[in-house]
Amino acid sequence: MREYLVITALGADRPGVVNDLSETILETGCNIDDSRMMLLGGEFAIILMLSGDGEAVEKLNNEKEKLEEKTGLKIISKLTQPRETTSNLLLYDVEITSMDEPGIVHHVTEFFSRQNINIQSLTTDSYAAAHTGTPMFSMKLIIEIPASFSISELKQNFSDLCDEYNFDGSMHAEK
Repeated sequence: MREYLVITALGADRPGVVNDLSETILETGCNIDDSRMMLLGGEFAIILMLSGDGEAVEKLNNEKEKLEEKTGLKIISKLTQPRETTSNLLLYDVEITSMDEPGIVHHVTEFFSRQNINIQSLTTDSYAAAHTGTPMFSMKLIIEIPASFSISELKQNFSDLCDEYNFDGSMHAEK
């Protein structure tokens, strides 16, 4: 029977860190099903969903300290199950761009939370505008909208949110 393990890892960035981590995962007989990896400041952050037979997952989970020594990463793991798919959800992509200021993530996530809409993924990026150097912020989400929702009403409410906070926002069905 397949078992699943989520690993989060954080540590100083260096060449070869992903190789060291993936080598150990392979050696234990596990597979990387889903992953997100990125550089945040000087730290390298990793989130992995692994799978394997029960023995392989247990072996990897028990070798965390050894893996931390090998990679120089701080590792946290948790056994999990694959997410049940639901056919009554519509996936929508949401994008927001704005001048950077505190509270953008909160305003957007509060909007969806109040409507009981789940956020499947969220990424943000801060950058300087090309010609002016103005601090900018972009945010991308994938949301799960219950099929019973009025999409037109949700889009109108989202447009009102964007107007209120001066966000440039879009929402469209995931392709």
